[in-house]
Amino acid sequence: MRGLLEAYCERNRKIYAADSFQGLPKPDEKKYSSDKGAAFHKNRLMAVSLEQVKENFARYNLLDDQIVFLQGWFKDTLPKAPIDKLAILRLDGDMYGSTIEALENLYPKLSIGGYCIIDDYGALQGCRNAVDNYRERKNIKEKIQFVDWSGVYWRKTSP
Repeated sequence: MRGLLEAYCERNRKIYAADSFQGLPKPDEKKYSSDKGAAFHKNRLMAVSLEQVKENFARYNLLDDQIVFLQGWFKDTLPKAPIDKLAILRLDGDMYGSTIEALENLYPKLSIGGYCIIDDYGALQGCRNAVDNYRERKNIKEKIQFVDWSGVYWRKTSP
């Protein structure tokens, strides 16, 4: 996304990169039963440091003040994130807890006409449950479109 902003000389938008930069959290099985038995937090391959991410942006001359890094668990960072509105909401939370926390805090900020993209809907049951539960609770009727076997999106057409 930062590369697209550069290519189109767009200087008035920001990219918010929310991540723990230490992998996935230990599941809160009492709060989110769909995450029961999930062991993603033990997989160190899912942890990429903030420094490494910044180096990747810098390698392409894309590390600047248009990127805002929100480091920490979604439950801690997203409720107080300095975000007013979003054009694109792309989620890769893997688990029910991470996905529902992101949706609850960020989907209301997605503009009408904006896109919600979910990476793991087709691959991970916890993610799918969170998306389906949120959409049902908020009466979201836009049709889910598959990108591939795992990723989905929809365009927000109503508040």
